[in-house]
Amino acid sequence: MAEKEARSIDQATLEMIEKASQDGARVVFERAETTRACPIGQEGSCCSICAMGPCRVMAPKGKEETLEERRKRVGVCGATPETISARNFVRKIAAGTASHGDHGRVIANFFLSVAKGEAPGYQIKDEMKLLQLAMDFGIPIGDRTNEEIAIDIGKLMVNEFGKQEGELLFLKRAPLKRQKLWRDLGVAPRGIDIEVAEAMHRTHMGTDQDYKDLLESGVKVALADGWGGSMIATELQDIIFGTPQPVLSQINLGVLKEDDVNIIIHGHEPQLAEMLVRVAQDPEMIEYARSKGAKGINLAGMCCTANEMLMRHGEPVAGNFLQQELANVTGALEAMVVDVQCIMQGLVDTAKCYHTKIITTDARAKIQGATHMLFDERNAFESTKAIVRAAIDNYVNRGKNVRIPKYSSPMVAGFSHETINYLMGGMFRASYRPLNDNIINGRIRGVAGVVGCNNPRTLHDAGNLEMVKELIKNDVLVLQTGCMAMASAKAGLMVPEAAAKYAGPGLASVCEAVGLPPVLHLGACIDNSRILIAATAMVKEGGLGDDISDLPVAGAAPEWMSEKALAIGQYVVGSGIFTVFGVNWPTVGNKEVSEYLFKDMESRYGGMWAFEPDPVKAAQLMIAHIDKKRKALGIDQARERVLYDMAMRRALES
Repeated sequence: MAEKEARSIDQATLEMIEKASQDGARVVFERAETTRACPIGQEGSCCSICAMGPCRVMAPKGKEETLEERRKRVGVCGATPETISARNFVRKIAAGTASHGDHGRVIANFFLSVAKGEAPGYQIKDEMKLLQLAMDFGIPIGDRTNEEIAIDIGKLMVNEFGKQEGELLFLKRAPLKRQKLWRDLGVAPRGIDIEVAEAMHRTHMGTDQDYKDLLESGVKVALADGWGGSMIATELQDIIFGTPQPVLSQINLGVLKEDDVNIIIHGHEPQLAEMLVRVAQDPEMIEYARSKGAKGINLAGMCCTANEMLMRHGEPVAGNFLQQELANVTGALEAMVVDVQCIMQGLVDTAKCYHTKIITTDARAKIQGATHMLFDERNAFESTKAIVRAAIDNYVNRGKNVRIPKYSSPMVAGFSHETINYLMGGMFRASYRPLNDNIINGRIRGVAGVVGCNNPRTLHDAGNLEMVKELIKNDVLVLQTGCMAMASAKAGLMVPEAAAKYAGPGLASVCEAVGLPPVLHLGACIDNSRILIAATAMVKEGGLGDDISDLPVAGAAPEWMSEKALAIGQYVVGSGIFTVFGVNWPTVGNKEVSEYLFKDMESRYGGMWAFEPDPVKAAQLMIAHIDKKRKALGIDQARERVLYDMAMRRALES
C-alpha cells in the first residue's frame, strides 16, 4: 500500500487504484509506471517535423561545450538546438490555442443558432451580459429584441475566427497600456485561426529559424487564445446558460449512488451537459429508470464539463482528470458520456472489466471500441434522451463487484468577474474597490491564479494542495479553474470555513467579512479568461498601477500536462503576469531558449515564465514576485492611520 500511496493524496483515488489492481483493470497510474517518459523529447531536444529526422540534439551533461562541438550539435538540416526547442514549444502553444479556439468557434456558431431559434430548448438567460456585450461592440440596442441583438453579436464573434486583418475585438478590454505594448511589439492577434495557421507555418521545416522570433510568435498565437477563443466561449456561454453565481455542491467519487442509474458527463463543451441536467430530471426518464429497478438517475461531472454543470446548476463532481478511469472501477457507473479534450482512450479498456458504456457524442472525437451517439444540438432534447435511455438500459447489467468510495467533500463554486464584483461591493455599488483597498492596506498580500491539469508523473493533487496552502497561509487570495480547482475542493479549501483554518490573519479577516472561501472556483479551463478580466478590473479600479504587469499577482500550473496549459500560461505571461509551472518543462534542454522565457520576456512583457517542480518553492517564488510588485507600488510598508485634529488640518492647508 505504501507504493500505492505514492500515487495520490486523495483517499478515494487510492481506494479505487487498489480495487483496479484486484480486478485486473489497468488505469493511468499503472501505465505511467510502465511507460517511461522520453527524456530527450521531454526537454525539447528532439525534432521530428520532417522525414530527415527525428534528430536528437541533446547537450552533453555536466560538460562545457567548445564552439566547434556546439556547431556540430545540429539537425540534419542544420537547425540549431535553439531553433528546435523554440519550434517544439510554439507548436504546443499553437495546438493548445487551436483546441480552445475550436471550442470557441463551436460555441459562437451554437450561439448564433440559438439567437435564430434554430436550437430549440436553449435560450438567452443573461440579458444584462448580452446588452453589455452589445454596448462594448457598438451594436444598436434600441427597441430590438434580445434575439436580434444576439444575431449581430453571434455574427461578429464567428467572424473573429476567420478574420484576416485588424485586431481581435476583445483586446480592447485590456488596459490601454497593455494594448499599446502588444501593438508596439507586433503581437496583437489579427484573428484566431490565422495566428494558429501562421504558427504552424513558421515552425515548419525551413521557415522561421530565429528562436527569439519564434518565441515572439508564440506569444501572439497564445493571446489569440486568452483574449480570443477562450474569452469568446466564456462570454457567450454565460449569456446562453447563465453567468455563474455561488452554489453549494459535493465533490469526489463518493457522489455516485448505489441504487441509481449513474451517468458521468466528461469533456469540455457545455451544450450536451446543459441538456443532460434537464433530461435527468424529466419525470418520464426517472420513471423509465425505476422500471429497470433503479431508484432514480444520478448525474455527475468529470473534468471541465463537470465545472460547467457545477457552476451553473450545482451538479456534483465525481473527480478530476486522473480519476476518470477510476469512476469505471467503482462498478456502479452505467455510462460515461464524453465529447472533446482530456478524454483518455484507456477509458474503453478499463470499462471492459465492468459494465460501463463509454458513449462518444461529438463528430470530432470518436474512440475505438466506444459507442458513438452523435449529439444533435438542433434536436437536443430527443438526442439527449436517447443517450440517457441507453445508460438506463445498461443498469440491469451492473454486476455485484460494486464499491463506491465513501469520500466526498462540500464545496462552494460559481465565482465569476461579475459575482466577485457584486460580493465585494453589493448590488448598487458593485466594485473591485474593497479588493484593491485590502491589497493596498496589506490584509490581502496579492492574488494568484493556480490552474491546470493533473499529471501522473507527479503525486496526484499534492502539488496543487501544497502550493495553495502555502499561498493562502501567506495572505494570497487564490483563484482557480479546471482540475486544480477540483483538487482544492476535495481537500476542503473551497468553503468559507477554510479561511479560519488555513488562511493568514489578513486574508481570513476579509473572507470572514465577505463570506468567501480563501480559494475561489472560477470555472472550467476555458474560463481562465475570467482571470484576465478580473486583473483588468483591478487595474481600472485604480491604486495598483496602470497595467496588469503592475499588479501584485502571479500564476501557476503545478500539475500541468496538456498543450492547452502551455497556451494558457503563455497568454498569461504575455498579459504581464509572472507564471510558474511544475512537473517538467519542455525547453530545459536548451539554456538560451529557457533564459529567454525565464528572464528576457519580463523586460518585454512585464511577465515571464519560471519552472519549479517543488510546489512550496514555487509558491515562495510567487510570493516573492508579489512582494516585489508591492514594493514597486509603494504599498509594501504598513501605514499607521493618523487622526488629524483641527490644528493639524490647518497646518496642511497652509
